[in-house]
Order: sequence, then C-alpha cells, then structure tokens
Amino acid sequence: MKLDLELTATTIGELANELRSVLGADAITTSDGLREQHGGGESYHPIAPPDIVVFPSSAEAVVRVVDLCRAYGAPMVPHGAGTSLEGHLAALHGGVSIDMTRMNRILSVNTGDLDVTVEAGVTRKQLEDRLAPDGLFFPVDPGADATIGGMVSTSATGTTTVRYGGMRENVLSLTVVTPAGEVVRTASRARKSAAGYDLTRLFIGSEGTLGIVTDVTLRVFGIPDAIAAAVSAFPTMDAAVDCAMQVVQLGIPVARMELMDEVQMAASNELSNLSYAEKPTIFFEFHGSAAGVREQADEVGEIAAELGSDDFVWSTDQEERSSLWEARHTAYYAALALRPGSKGFATDACVPISQLAGSIRAVRADIDECGLTATILGHVGDGNYHVVFLIDPDEPSELALAKAVNDRMLRDALEREGTSTGEHGIGYGKIGFLELEHGAAAVGMMRAVKDALDPTGIMNPGKVLP
Repeated sequence: MKLDLELTATTIGELANELRSVLGADAITTSDGLREQHGGGESYHPIAPPDIVVFPSSAEAVVRVVDLCRAYGAPMVPHGAGTSLEGHLAALHGGVSIDMTRMNRILSVNTGDLDVTVEAGVTRKQLEDRLAPDGLFFPVDPGADATIGGMVSTSATGTTTVRYGGMRENVLSLTVVTPAGEVVRTASRARKSAAGYDLTRLFIGSEGTLGIVTDVTLRVFGIPDAIAAAVSAFPTMDAAVDCAMQVVQLGIPVARMELMDEVQMAASNELSNLSYAEKPTIFFEFHGSAAGVREQADEVGEIAAELGSDDFVWSTDQEERSSLWEARHTAYYAALALRPGSKGFATDACVPISQLAGSIRAVRADIDECGLTATILGHVGDGNYHVVFLIDPDEPSELALAKAVNDRMLRDALEREGTSTGEHGIGYGKIGFLELEHGAAAVGMMRAVKDALDPTGIMNPGKVLP
C-alpha cells in the first residue's frame, strides 16, 4: 500500500522527538540552514528541503532511523557529499534526510587480497590517503570528492574508467539496510560467485530508492611503477575523437583519456593560469612499467600526429601531472568563471564511441544556434561526454532554452543507440527519458523490483521511476 508521503507538522514533531531519543540530540537537526543544505546537489534543480536531517554513526543507528520512518510513513533520502547533479537529494515529499558522512571509518585493508571495506561516508580522497602508504589505490575517480556510498548509489564512473572500469566493476559486496529495516550483505569478498541473483549490482545505481548502503567492499590496485601524463590539441573535434577511437581499437591500455573542447580549454586556461592551445584537446595518462609507459606514449603520439596534432607532449614529472589533472578536475568551476554569477546546468550522455564525434558536433551546433554559453568535456574513451550550460538565474528563458537543447541531445544519443546518462544518473531530472531508453516492459520490471523491496514507496520517492 502506497502511503500519503506528506507529513503534518505534528507528525514531524513527534518523529523528530523519537529520532532524538534514539540517536542523541547532536545527531538530528531541524534547522532551516541544514535542511536547505540537504535539499539539493550541485545543479540547477530547485532545492526541496527535508523536514528533518539525521546523522547516524553506525549501521544499527541506520536501522533505528529506518524503522521509525517506516512507522511514521516518512520518506527517506540518503545523503552523502551532496555532489549529485540530477536532483537525487531533493526531498520532493519532505521527510528525513539520512546524512551518512559520520559513518566514515575504513574497516579493513586486505593488501594480500587487494580489497578494502569502508563505511558509506568515507570519501574518495580519504580512501586514497589511507591506501597510498600501502602502495595501493582505488581507481574510480568521478572528479568530485564524493562519498563511496554516493558513488555506489549513482554507479559512478570517471576519468579512469577506460582502463579500470567504474563502480559496477570494482564493488565486490555491499551491506544494505532495506526499507523493512533488514540488514543484507549482498555477496562475499570472493572475486566471483555463481550463487544466486547478483544483489550487489541491483543496488549499484539504484540511487537510494531500494535501500541505504552502510558499508562497501571494493577492489583496489597496486600503484603503477611509472605514470606519465600527456596533452594533445587537435585541429577539429572529429580528429580528437578519431584519435581516441584508434587508441581503443588498437588496445593501447591508456589509463585516462579526457576530452575538453575549445571553449572549456579557454576557461581552464583562465582559471588555472595555463597556456594550452584553445582547441579540442585530449589529456592522457599512462600506467605501467617505465618501458611500458614510454611505449604507450609513443604509440599514442604517432596516432595524434597522423590526425593533425603537432604538440603531443608527455611527462612523468609529478608536478606537471598534478597541474594537468587539477585543470581537468576543476573544469566545472572554470566553466562557471566564464560567466560570473551564472548557474551551472550540467548534463551528460553516452554513445558508442563511433558515434561520439557526430553526437558532440550536433549538440555544439545546437548550442551555438541558440546563442547559449556552454562547454563540452568527457571521458572520450567510453563515449561519455558532458555539457555544462552557463545560465543566468534571473533569465528563465535561458533555462528553457538549455532544457530544450538537453532534450534534443539526449534523444539524439538514444537514436545513436546510446544512453541518456553515462554517469550522472536519472534522479528526477532525467526521469522522462527512462522509458524512452528502456521501453515500457523493462521499466515495468524495474517498478516490480521497487514495489517488492519498498512497497510503501518511502525510499527516495520521485526518483528514477515516475
């Protein structure tokens, strides 16, 4: 039975008091400032604040919160670092935001098995700092310093996916609190299993609609003996994408291959005080032995030269590599600086790599024809690209234009046998594209899973499924 998800003021007050009694006064707030902070992510979507914010510090505390929310019929919205982009964190029906950032312990590092178990609130950089002394690293890098639980929920990928895969490939097991208050371990630490349904990947990418992830077991990797970075500018976007296609087709094990268009390069030069050519540009990174890295760089350099790049430069210098990737990781903020006072509307699509140049070319022409300011960048080895529209928040017509371009871009991606989102997720921002992409029968199957696990519809309602 679906519940009436809107809570009365009396119910909110009673629920807050019960939560306070089981969690402690310092683990719950109803302050306007923190409620607003927990009602949105880093996007143009309007803020929809929860009624209550809680900060559990253990899986047992999460179970108590879930049990109380179920008893009161209160919607629950899991919250991590707050970096999501498609409205995942908006409390569309009020309720309780469950902030997982106090669950930030690294529970075990198993160097012999190359895996690590962490609580959901551990951040990517926190994990990186802990693993480095053991000569290990976790490869999924979405750019933001997201929490691991949030990365699970959105099936995060990022700059290194072309070589190491994303969260789906690097999560071994999860512990999840279901809407019924049950604690479920989805798998063991074994590297493979043929035992039953793959519950781990059911929850990866479910965006907090099926349960609350409390801890995660991840694959980790040894830090390579040698790492080199390279940058190469191309005369056209087609030439840049052709280079990426050839690198993939030839099986060169490039670790990162990040595309930035000429508008984004101009923005990044300005913000980071760089002097790269303002042309379509690919940033590369190579991992391996010293000889292997040199061989990879030489092969890619030859391909780039054949496609018109005359400035392919690579280096193993740590400072140079850090400067290059800092420019990539701050690309969103560089784009915003192009138009001070603007609001970023970030979107993404993913297509077969053979369709990437055509897809980008179509959206760039649409952007320019509409007179909008936007940058394009992406994980070119995966066919995944992002558009960041810079919108005047006081001009509703600009947002309407950007939404129209976004709609055409995503429909074009689907026509090219791609997807409406490679990594941002559906949230509620892209909810209208789910059935267009998968069809009514597949969406009906997703709804059957949702109804089976969350029959009253209180887990992050209004997200993923209409």
